Amino acid sequence: MKIIDIPSPCFVLEEALLRKNLELLQHVQKEADIDIIVAFKGFSMWSTFPMLRQYLKGATASSLHEARLCYEEMKTGAHTYMAAYIPHQFDEVMQYSSHLSFNSIQQYVTYRDIINNYSEKISCAIRVNPECAVVDTDLYNPAVAGSRLGETIDNFRGKLPEGIEGLHFHALCESSSYDLEKVLVSFEEKFGHWLPQLKWVNMGGGHLITRKGYDVSHLINILKKFKAKYNVQIILEPGSAVAWETGFLRATVLDIVENKNIKTAICDISFTAHMPDCLEMPYRPKIRGASDPVADKPTYRIGGMSCLSGDYIDEYSFDKPIEIGDPIIFEDMIHYTMVKTTTFNGVGHPSIAILRESGELELIRKFEYEDFKNRLS
Repeated sequence: MKIIDIPSPCFVLEEALLRKNLELLQHVQKEADIDIIVAFKGFSMWSTFPMLRQYLKGATASSLHEARLCYEEMKTGAHTYMAAYIPHQFDEVMQYSSHLSFNSIQQYVTYRDIINNYSEKISCAIRVNPECAVVDTDLYNPAVAGSRLGETIDNFRGKLPEGIEGLHFHALCESSSYDLEKVLVSFEEKFGHWLPQLKWVNMGGGHLITRKGYDVSHLINILKKFKAKYNVQIILEPGSAVAWETGFLRATVLDIVENKNIKTAICDISFTAHMPDCLEMPYRPKIRGASDPVADKPTYRIGGMSCLSGDYIDEYSFDKPIEIGDPIIFEDMIHYTMVKTTTFNGVGHPSIAILRESGELELIRKFEYEDFKNRLS
C-alpha cells in the first residue's frame, strides 16, 4: 500500500500490528491466569472488536455509552466505572454491566438496594486510592494529592461496606511493571487485610505492556505472586497497550508560510481537534522521515487548520524541503488520539481505515458535513 493512495486526512490502523499486541496480552493473560480487558477510553474502534474478542476478556466502560458499546459489540457485560453515576441512567447502565465500580462509598450506598433488587447478578467494587504517585504529569496522575478519584483508607473508617466483592485501583499511566510493583506495596499495606474476603481486584489501566523494553516476565511474576497470596481474580484494563504503535495519521501539506524566518507547513489536520494530547500533555508525536531540529537541514513547524493560534507543533527537520502536496505521517496515532477528536472549527474529521493483513486498505468511515452539523442541532 502506497501512502499516496490513502485518502487524506485518515487514521490508518494496521491489522497485523494490532494482532501482535493482542497476542502478547493474551500471553500475559494465560501465563499469569488473569483477565485483561480493553479500556474504551483509550481504544474504542469497534470495527476491530471481532479480533479483540478472540484475545481479551471484555472491556471497561466509563459511561453509559461505553457500557452499551461493550454489550453490543464486545458481546459481554462491561466492567463499568464512573466518577459518579447519573441517577436517570443507572437502570440502563446495569443492563449493560457485569461489574460496577464506585468512586465513593456514598455512591455505592446510594445504589446498593437498586443493585440488590436487580434481576441479574452484578459484582460491585469500591475504587480505592493507594496514595502512591508514580506518574510525573499531574494531568494524568490519578494519585495526585487531593485526587477526586478513589477512596483513601481513612475514609473507610475500618469497615468494608456490606456487599462489596472487589477493590479497584488505577494509579498508572503508560507505566512499567516496576511502577505497578511500587503501587502494590502501598495498596497491600493499606487494603491487604480485606483481600482474603474479596473475589477480585481490578488493577486499572496504564500498564504499557506492549511498549518495547517492557519487562513482561517481571509483570507475570508480580501477578502470579499476588494471586497466590490472596486467591483473588486479577483484572487489568490497559488502554494504550492494546493499540500501542498500531497505526498512523496520514495528512497532507496544504501551504507553507514564513514569519520571522520560521517556516510552518500547514496540513489538513488540527492538533487541537485531532491530536489534543500534543497540546495538553504536551506530547510530541513522531513524524515519519523527520527528526528534532538539526542545523543546516530544512526545518518547519507543523501547523493545523484551525484558527487557534497555538494549533501547531514546534520544529522538525527533514532531509529535503517540504513541498505543498507532500504527505505527512504522524506515527502511533490510534490509541487515545482517535477517541479524543472533535469537530472544532468545522475542520474535516479524518477518515478511518484499516490496513488489512492481506495488504488491502479498507475504508471504514468517511466523515461528512452531516456529522459536524448533527452534533449541535
